Amino acid sequence: MRRVLYMLMAVVVAASAFVFSSRANNISLRGDYVEVRTASVFAGACHFNGEVMTTGREAMMAWNVTSGKWQGTDLAGVRVLAIVSSDANLAETNGARQSEIVIDSGASRAQSLAMLNAIKANYAAALGNVVKVRSAPITFIREGKTFSVAADDAKMNVQAMPNDLCCRMPNLVWYTPLVGIENRKVGYTANASYSGNTVSEQWSRSDENSAFYGTFSL
Repeated sequence: MRRVLYMLMAVVVAASAFVFSSRANNISLRGDYVEVRTASVFAGACHFNGEVMTTGREAMMAWNVTSGKWQGTDLAGVRVLAIVSSDANLAETNGARQSEIVIDSGASRAQSLAMLNAIKANYAAALGNVVKVRSAPITFIREGKTFSVAADDAKMNVQAMPNDLCCRMPNLVWYTPLVGIENRKVGYTANASYSGNTVSEQWSRSDENSAFYGTFSL
């Protein structure tokens, strides 16, 4: 009986390892991700209720690929920024969304096309109707748990919350990231702004817990 039990345990371990290995082999891209919303994602209930119906309709999302390929093209080092808006709070999945995608001008034509295809294939629901795709210089700097992202008309500076407070008080996290990420943390938005006019009016936010950050894999 003991021998049979050991054999069954070995089969389970082997199967688990195979599933994990298969998933790892299917991952094509990895990197850093950060987003800022125009509403506090970690706040007291009264603060949340005061914002949910009138704000939170805009966001900025940024990806920094650290490794991987898509459609056979190496995308390590490619950076992308998306500006998103909706006619309702972005927590409402049935709201009419539109977005503008900015791809770092340092990417080659093949990299830009492959990255755009990867973003559209995996994040179509979050982006909604993509009304414009353009190229511009993008900086994406991550130093520990601090992020600084900037394009010509959009920027965000995000820091970790002190003592990972959002993890100790998860009942005060009212939203989820617009895309699936690993090791999700709520971030403190030192400042964020959008000065364009393609998908929304100009906006700026600062000094609030309105960001998410983590790592992405496709």
